[in-house]
Amino acid sequence: MSSYTPLTSIQNRLAEGVPTGRGNESTVRRLWWAALETLQEDILVPMEPSDGLWMASPLPALYEPSLLSKFKGWVWAPEELDYLNPPITTLLPPGHAGKVMSDKGREISRYQHLPLRDEDGHDPLLMIITPKIQIALALHGEPGDRNLLMRSDPETLTDVLRLLDQRLKDEDPDKACALRRALADLGPLSSHPELGGMFWPRLAERLADIAPSLTLQPISIESPKTKEHSHSHAQAKSELSLLEAITHEVRTPLATIRTLIRSLLRRKDLPNVVMNRLQHIDAECTEQIDRFGLIFHAAELERHQHKTTSLARTDLGKMLEMLVPGWNQQLERRGIHLHLSLSSNLPAVLSDPSRLEPMLGGLIDRTSRGLPSGGLIFLELSAAGHRLKLQILSQVSADQDIRETMPEQTSELGPVLSWNPSTGSLQLSQGATQRMLASLGGRLKNRRDRGLTVFFPIDDRN
Repeated sequence: MSSYTPLTSIQNRLAEGVPTGRGNESTVRRLWWAALETLQEDILVPMEPSDGLWMASPLPALYEPSLLSKFKGWVWAPEELDYLNPPITTLLPPGHAGKVMSDKGREISRYQHLPLRDEDGHDPLLMIITPKIQIALALHGEPGDRNLLMRSDPETLTDVLRLLDQRLKDEDPDKACALRRALADLGPLSSHPELGGMFWPRLAERLADIAPSLTLQPISIESPKTKEHSHSHAQAKSELSLLEAITHEVRTPLATIRTLIRSLLRRKDLPNVVMNRLQHIDAECTEQIDRFGLIFHAAELERHQHKTTSLARTDLGKMLEMLVPGWNQQLERRGIHLHLSLSSNLPAVLSDPSRLEPMLGGLIDRTSRGLPSGGLIFLELSAAGHRLKLQILSQVSADQDIRETMPEQTSELGPVLSWNPSTGSLQLSQGATQRMLASLGGRLKNRRDRGLTVFFPIDDRN
């Protein structure tokens, strides 16, 4: 057998001149997924390339149908890939046997499946070549010193293509010729001068949406009188930072699973029962992502209690009309029904629409947690002087009285979370719920005979 070029030599070439990373495995994996989204969704898709080629290892990393339909691919993957049931390739398009089906059922992408050897390692690699964009992504480094690599300079990419060509010539000369022809067919290549300036800020924006915030505590000399208070305060800060990190760690894999599920939902060749199951999984992931996202924001608010929030004009009635269908879909999976009642000609309120939406979803989730199948939730929005009154009432079944919405017995787990023994679920504590709503302009009242009521100030500015 002739010698061959291991794929690790490509990662090593990409790492030349790049400082050693300091990330752990979970950190760089999150970076990798965010990088794939950034490259495909933020850069390549808006440019609408007409053709191109891509090479990946150890699994297909290209998933956007508009790119797959136009690009030619080569993937180094385990030989068992095509024999698993279900095949691993269903996790990321293209699917089984290297094919992805379009909306009309015709094949839109085929990649060349090449054998992955033990010496190649399992660090992911993706290289994309189009007439206007040439870029390589990879993970690299020893444990504890891991790094995400992004290279787009012509010198490095020329060397990488030379290594890939040599690897193909050693494995299959015909496929090496096919790669050279595909490169020639692209015509002259122009290097995008601002690619790095586009990629890294967009990647940072994606990470900022999910990364827990960090607060650096300065070292100070404390007097005996304040030492105990400062220790308690620092401990609370540490607990909140830990809670933020935990919610982040929960949401990240759920978001990854949802991305993979939605890539599958684009296919039209799956049986209806499979599509229904995938849609159910997608909805469950979304529900839990939103729920833990709310806990994350509550912990963040608790750590930054003095931070002011700018409130803006918000059409609460229209927001509820938009959100209720999605809530109904979630609740109906548990046999619970939601009824919305809106008074006519309601004015706008002052709030923060982007943060109010998940908060309202959290209130609906909180209300429905203890309801059995057949339960009802009544959502009523009406005028109350200089405020709008939002009531959330629950009813166990159609022939029983409306009962108190909030759980009667909960165990507080710090300033943010409480545990409901009757449902076994974690939820925002009463105090955290009140503080979250207050930061959004709302005032919470919880009455045993009226359920949960939130008052929002009317926007009476000119």
